[in-house]
Amino acid sequence: MMGGHLGSMGLYCMAFLFLPVARGSVLLRFINIPFEHATRYHVWLGHLTMVLFTLHGLLYIVGWAMEGNLLHKLLSWKDIGVAILPGVISLFAGLLMWVTSLPPVRKWNFELFFYTHQLYVVFVLGLALHVGDFIFSMAAGGIFLFMLDRFLRLCQSRRTVDIISAKSLPCGTVELVLSKPGNLRYNALSFVFLQIRELSWLQWHPFSVSSSPLDGKYHLSILIKVLGEWTARLRGSIMNISEAEQPASPSQPRPKITASVEGPYGHEAPYHLMYENLILVAGGIGISPFLAILSDILHRVNEGRPCLPRNILIVWAVKRSNELPLLSTMDLESICPYFYDKLNLEISIYVTRESDPPLEEGDIHNVTVSSVCPMSKGCGMSVLVGTGDSIWSGLYVISSTVGFVISLGILYIFYINPCSISTWWYKGLLFFGCMLASVVIFGGLVVGLWHLWEKKISAREEYEENRLKPGMVQHNEDAVNLFQKNHTSITTIQYGSRPDFKGMIPCNARFCLACVTQ
Repeated sequence: MMGGHLGSMGLYCMAFLFLPVARGSVLLRFINIPFEHATRYHVWLGHLTMVLFTLHGLLYIVGWAMEGNLLHKLLSWKDIGVAILPGVISLFAGLLMWVTSLPPVRKWNFELFFYTHQLYVVFVLGLALHVGDFIFSMAAGGIFLFMLDRFLRLCQSRRTVDIISAKSLPCGTVELVLSKPGNLRYNALSFVFLQIRELSWLQWHPFSVSSSPLDGKYHLSILIKVLGEWTARLRGSIMNISEAEQPASPSQPRPKITASVEGPYGHEAPYHLMYENLILVAGGIGISPFLAILSDILHRVNEGRPCLPRNILIVWAVKRSNELPLLSTMDLESICPYFYDKLNLEISIYVTRESDPPLEEGDIHNVTVSSVCPMSKGCGMSVLVGTGDSIWSGLYVISSTVGFVISLGILYIFYINPCSISTWWYKGLLFFGCMLASVVIFGGLVVGLWHLWEKKISAREEYEENRLKPGMVQHNEDAVNLFQKNHTSITTIQYGSRPDFKGMIPCNARFCLACVTQ
C-alpha cells in the first residue's frame, strides 16, 4: 500500500515535470517565465519524482522478496491490471537520466547527460504500458504540451539557415551573422540554440544574441568564445574556408557554413528599457548580450523611440588585453551620432591577469578579421518558435487538443468498444499513439498553414531593403580607429585589478543590475 501511494504521488509530480522544459510553450509565455528560468522547476520536480518512483519500486521489490516470488513478479506482464515489466524498464530509464543529471556527472561529461536524457521517450512510453490509459491520463496533460513544443521545435530546426557572415577575431572569438525573415521578432535579451551541420548533426549550443532588432530586419548576430572542442572546430572551419583559393570557374559553388537555429527564446518584455540607471557587469564573452542592449538603447535614442535609460555603466572584466577588440564589433558613433550629448555612458574595463598594458597599446584594438560571406539564396530562420505570435500558437495547441479528443473518441467508438479491448497496457499504448498522432496530423496541418503564411508575408517585403551586405558586416581598421578616437573619453582600462563595486554604486541609487560571466 505504501508503494502504491508513493507511485501515485510521483505520478502527480510527473504531471508538471515536462511543463518547464517546453521552450516555446504558450503557457510559459502567458505566465512570463522564460525557459532558462523555468528549468530550475524541472530540476526540482525531477528529483522529487525520481525519489518517489524509486521508493515506489523498492517497496514493491522488498514485498515480493519477502513473499519469495521476486523474479516472477519483475518479469510479469499482465493483460488486466498493472504490467510490471514495462514499469521496471521505465524506472531503469528514469534512474539513468537521474544519475547522469546530477551536478558532478553533468559537469564531468555534459554530452553523457544530454544523450542519456533522450531516454525520456522510453520513460514515458514504459509508464503508459505500465499503468494503462486511465491512470496515465493523470500525467498526460503536461506530457502532451511538451510533445506539442517538441514537434514545433523539430519543424523549425529542420530548416537550414544561411550564415551571411562569419568572422574570426584574434582574441579567440567568432562572430556569426545569421539570416532571418523580417517578421521574426526578438529583443536584445534573447538567445538562440545553434547547430552547425558541418560539425555535428546532434549538438545544439545556446548563445546570447549580440545584435539589436533595430540593427537590421534581416539578420541576427551572435558572438561565440572558443572554449571547447566544438567551438574550436567552428573557428578552424571559418579560417580554412577564408584561406581557401577562389573557385576555378564562376559556376563552381563556393564552400560555405550552414546552420540550423532554434529560437529566439528569452524574455519578451524589454526589461533593459524600464530603468533610468543601468549597471551591466560582464566577464569575458559575457559582454555579448550587453552589446545588444547598448545597441538597442542607442538606436532608440537616435530614432526618438521610448527609452528610459539615460545613465549606463558597463563593468567588464577580462583576463587578457587581447579580448578588448570585442568592443570594436559595434560602432557607437555610427548608430547614434553625438550620443554622448544624449546619454551618460561609462565603460570600465579591468584586465585581471596583466599588471601593465602591452608595449604598443594601440595594437590591442587592431582587429584583423577573417570573413566568410556566402550570401547564397537560402532560407532565413523560421518564425515557428520565439516570435510571440499568440494567434498561430493558440491555433496549434487548440487544433492538436481537439484532434486528440476526436482521435480518442473515434478509437473507442469503432475499435476498443466493439472489439471489447480490455488489456491495460494495450489501451495505454493506444492512448499514447493518439497523443502522438494528433500532434503530427492536426498540429502539423496548422504548422503547414503557418509556414505558408510566413512565406506570404515574407514575399510582400522588400528583401533587398536593409538586407545586410558583406561590406556592412566587416569591421576594418578605420572603424576600429574611429572607435578609439571617439570613445576613449568614456572608456577606462585598469590592469591588474578587479572591480570595486562599493565605490561605483551610490547607496541610494535605484538601478537595474545585470551580470553575465563567460
